[in-house]
Amino acid sequence: PPPPPPPPPGEEKKDEAPPAEKEEEEEPVFQFELLGHPVKFYAPTNLPPLPSWLRSILEYRFPSSIDPFTDLIYVLWLFLVVAAWNWNVWLIPVRWAFPYQTPENIHLWLLADYTCDLIYVLDILVFQPRLQFVRGGDIVVELTVAFLPQYSAFFEFNDRIEAVMKKAYIYRVIRTSTYLLYSLHINACLFYWGSDYEGLGSTKWVYNGKGFAYIRCYYFAVKTLITIGGLPDPTTVFEICFQLINYFVGVFAFSIMIGQMRDVVGAATAGENYYRACMDSTVKYMNSYKIPKEVQNRIKTWYDYTWKSQGMLDEQELLVQLPAKMRLDIAVDVNYAIVSKVALFQGCDRQMVFDMLTRLKSVVYLPGDFVCKKGEIGREMYIIKQGEVQVVGGPDLQTVFVTIRAGSVFGEISLLAGGGGNRRTANVKAHGFANLFILDKKDLAEILVHYPESQKLLRKKAK
Repeated sequence: PPPPPPPPPGEEKKDEAPPAEKEEEEEPVFQFELLGHPVKFYAPTNLPPLPSWLRSILEYRFPSSIDPFTDLIYVLWLFLVVAAWNWNVWLIPVRWAFPYQTPENIHLWLLADYTCDLIYVLDILVFQPRLQFVRGGDIVVELTVAFLPQYSAFFEFNDRIEAVMKKAYIYRVIRTSTYLLYSLHINACLFYWGSDYEGLGSTKWVYNGKGFAYIRCYYFAVKTLITIGGLPDPTTVFEICFQLINYFVGVFAFSIMIGQMRDVVGAATAGENYYRACMDSTVKYMNSYKIPKEVQNRIKTWYDYTWKSQGMLDEQELLVQLPAKMRLDIAVDVNYAIVSKVALFQGCDRQMVFDMLTRLKSVVYLPGDFVCKKGEIGREMYIIKQGEVQVVGGPDLQTVFVTIRAGSVFGEISLLAGGGGNRRTANVKAHGFANLFILDKKDLAEILVHYPESQKLLRKKAK
């Protein structure tokens, strides 16, 4: 057939496809914020796609705020900043005094310097503006322009390391020793400078220019600051003044270092010294009153086992310094897993159990010690934290009726029963070393006043 006639002029085709939408904007390879302004990087279209691991690294986003007290990444970054700072602190005096920086190796020194400068710039532009700080009691998390001197980063790093280490005194000993080594390091640099000023080998007192210069000057610094003696006598006025200043500085610096080391060691052994003092006072008291040796040996054994198992003689002395909320948090983390499994407290108010945790007292019983005896007035309830106890009877109290293990409760009848039912109904003694939680009757009564439903449930179980 003939082709269809063309449409009249001005008439649009109904079936014409709509214009193509604008292509989506190309996504950047990675982007970040610099001082509050977004920075984006795009990859050329003709390159192959990046590997997933590399893309994940490039797409990593720094957190908008950093908690300087708990963020481990910030502590690691501080270590890098302090390493760069130590490079300058230790090497700048060496390069100033000794002829170790030459035109042949200047490029290596500059490479290390520029690397340290890059670390400083990243710290100022990336990390420091994101640090959280407290203003008027509120934690501020917005980006701020901050400049932190690098020497303050050194002391901040020390504080963070001491906070995360289990035995911080080890780091304190290392840090104090480093201070002494740095003092000797500076003195060695000054001695070489003085020798060069006077002329190497010009007198018996100056460095003669032979051997490894730094080691020989460091040897002189050690003998001078620690006042060992055996050095050649200075001859010129410069040498005499230099040596006098060295002796004065050495006396003060070395005495300060010894004092710091004594304080560090004293703080590290304060707990053990307290334990020894308590042990000695108790032994002296027992000897003055002629306590039988058998009783003395058991008391010494209690001291020794309690210290080795807990690291302290009384946990309450440590926790009493904390606010009530923090004491509860520690008690929940340490003891809730044990108390929550006790069948007696199943179904009780959870908050009642929390309140009870802060009233528990930990006591260690030696093998064969009677925890309670039949007929005694019951004033405590016991929860077995560790070890075992045995209910015994018979004419010689050697017949074992039942063994009660960790997580069990006994003595609750005397606390919960009324109408004269507060006497012990059995003899209970420790089988081996037993660590028990003790809850006083008065403390339990004060707690149950606020939880009447839990009180009814406990009395029903006791009945």
